[in-house]
Formats: sequence, C-alpha cells, structure tokens
Amino acid sequence: MKAGFVSLGCSKNLVDTEVMLGLIKEREIEIVNDPSDADILIVNTCAFIQSAKEESINTILNMAEYKQPENGHCKSLIVAGCLGQRYGQELLDELPEVDGIIGTESWGRVTEVIDETLKGNRVVIKGDETIYDASVPRIPTTPKHTAYVKIAEGCNNRCAFCAIPLIRGKYRSRKLDDIVAEVKNLADKGVREIVLIAQDTTNYGHDIYGKPRLANLLRELCKIDGIKWIRTLYNYPRFLTDELIEVMATEEKIVKYVDIPLQHACNEVLRKMRRPDTKEQIAALLKKLRERVPGVVIRSTFIVGFPGETDEQFQELKEFVQEQRFDHAGFFTYSKEEDTPAANMDGQVDDDVMQDRYHEIKAIQSLISQEINESLVDQVLEVIVEGHADDGTSYGRSYRQADDVDDLVYIEDDTTSKVGDIVKVRILQGFTEDLVGERAE
Repeated sequence: MKAGFVSLGCSKNLVDTEVMLGLIKEREIEIVNDPSDADILIVNTCAFIQSAKEESINTILNMAEYKQPENGHCKSLIVAGCLGQRYGQELLDELPEVDGIIGTESWGRVTEVIDETLKGNRVVIKGDETIYDASVPRIPTTPKHTAYVKIAEGCNNRCAFCAIPLIRGKYRSRKLDDIVAEVKNLADKGVREIVLIAQDTTNYGHDIYGKPRLANLLRELCKIDGIKWIRTLYNYPRFLTDELIEVMATEEKIVKYVDIPLQHACNEVLRKMRRPDTKEQIAALLKKLRERVPGVVIRSTFIVGFPGETDEQFQELKEFVQEQRFDHAGFFTYSKEEDTPAANMDGQVDDDVMQDRYHEIKAIQSLISQEINESLVDQVLEVIVEGHADDGTSYGRSYRQADDVDDLVYIEDDTTSKVGDIVKVRILQGFTEDLVGERAE
C-alpha cells in the first residue's frame, strides 16, 4: 500500500503530520509524493479562520479527484486535523468523497482509521486529548538541519475571536525530560536548529509544574551538543518574565528573536478581545526586551476590523506600529468564527473597511521593514544555508528570520556552501522583504 499526505496550516499541524507519517511508515506503508500513486490520501486540515477552512475543503475535493480511475487509484480519502476535529460527522455527511475523519487529538489511531476505511467503513475518530512524546516515530518534513518541536498542545487563553481552544482543547504540556530526549535524538540526526512551538510557548509547564518552566527548558536544551540555534515561537506577553528574558539574553544558542502575538494596541479593543494586557504594559515589555537583549528582533501579529473597531481605535493601532517599529509584523482582517464570543458582538466591521485598513497598515509596516533592512547594510550576520539557485546564489536565514514566515538572505556568488552550513554574510542591500549579501570569510 502507498499513502500520500497534504499538510495545511501552521507548524503545529505539520508536527502532527510528521507523527502520522512515522506511524504509517512503521506499518510498512510506503509514503509517496505524487497523489496519483497513492492508495490512501490524508489531508491534515486547518480551521483557524474562514479562508483556512475554504482552502481545506478545496484541497479535500482536489484530492478526491484521485479516486477517479483516470486520475489515480485512491481507495481511502481521510480528513485529519482541525477541520475534522471541529466538524466530525457533519463533515463526513456533507462530503461523500471522504471515507474517514480523524481529529487533532487522535493522530495515534491513524492506522486504525486507514484499516477501517479500506474495509469500506466510513468512520469518525476524535477526542483523545493526547500529545506525542519522544518515543513516537516521526518523519521530519523540514530540511535536515531544522526541526519543529511541539512542547505543548491546546490553549487556556479565551480570546474572543479565536476558535483554537474549541478545537485543540485545554493547555497540556509535555514533560521537560521528554522534550530534552527528543531534541537529543534530533541533534544526533544532524539537526542544528530547533524551533519550539505551542499555541502559547511562554505558558509551557504551568499545568504540570505549577508555574511556567520555559526558562528551565531552554537552559537544558542549550546543553545539548550539536544544536546551534534554538528559536521559540508564539510567546504570549503574559508569561514573558524577567527570568525568561534573562535566559534569552545570556544563553548563546537562543536566537535573539521574539515572536509576540499582540493583536491590537487600543485598550478598549484589547478588553473586548479578552486579552489580558494593556497597551502600556505591552510597550513596557517591548522596551525591556530591547534594553536587556541587544539586537533582539521582534515579530508580532495584529487584527484589523475587530467588531466595534472605530477609525480612532485603528488610528491608535497605526501609531503604535509606527512607534514600536517591529522588525516583522503580520496583519489579518478579522474573521467571524462560529461559537466564539466575537461572532455575536455588535458593530461587525464592513469587509471593504477592513480591507482598506489592512492595506493601509501593511503599507506602514512595509516601509518600516525596508528601513530596518537597509540599516543592516555592512553588518555581518550568521546565515544558515537552505538552498542554491542556478545563478550561483545561495539563500538562507539569519537569526532575524524564522522559517516560513519571514524573508530570506540571498548570498551572491556562493557555490561552496552546503545546505545546513552556518556561514558569515556581509549584508550589501536591504529590501522590504529580503536581504542580499556576500560571504564574509
């Protein structure tokens, strides 16, 4: 038997895909890249916002085409992940092309779903609330030099706009020793960059140890030979403590890159969003980070058009973005998600207004990003090489860029570096999204 996978959505979903791949391979089912070769097709879906749901449905229908004899020989089409977890039987009823549903917490039963669907049974399996550990087989799909490590599952935050707690459940941390064991195993396989992920990484360990333990985890991971870079994503402000900032400032292996999803900068909007921080607290935290971690790169995300957002409140957000000068920032128009408190709020903002605000604030950030990148000219950065172009240029990322969400560094006339090498690069040009440089050795 042969199986093909499509993984949609975030890096946390990608880890679930990699675990399911490991379990399937353990059953001696061959993994193939071409869906027309697959007997089993699994789509790991995202349901975070409406556009993600639409992409998931379209992908499922595209994969269903391979059940037609003229296109392929798929016998089992399985929907995994957030869409299946949220809609379950309803999804199975609405999409007759689908043979099985497996929720986000039931990845460990993927081969059971495969077996049942190949018998001709249509099944829905979800709701186990499990999280993988170091003993579970996993096939990384990222380049050999970098890997994501999920340190927790679920979320205890109850932001008014977000459906993740409804889908992924309550916050559940992995044990510290188990994460260390996994990272040691990855280092033995040649991984040089570890990216720690969770819905809220700074809350790591609170449920097990009675208080956040991300700082302790980072100290232990820094002791592992072979690991050169450790990056953390999705650092909520609430638990970005002085202890954690000190670890980021003093441990050499931790890249000086902080990803803080802030969502807005008007206190009234933050209150309606059910965010625990005020603009003043956020500004003080950003000031502290920049003072105590020299050269720190700060990334954030913001929502425009949240229900009731006025022109004055949007103006306040724009001014905050201009004042803080984030190195990277992502902007999203508000998405009305069913079963969330914000979906029933008065003052839903017109789509055209949201789009205008989105483009206006994105233009502001683009100019800021360009100015910051131009200021890096003549600086020498360490870059982890990720590939080569036909013209003799290589490309990669410095500490300033996270995989898949940020820009790249292009290295001119570089034909000697290998993928996974960390090389010194002198920056020659800075643009809105990318940097161009040359080898500095």
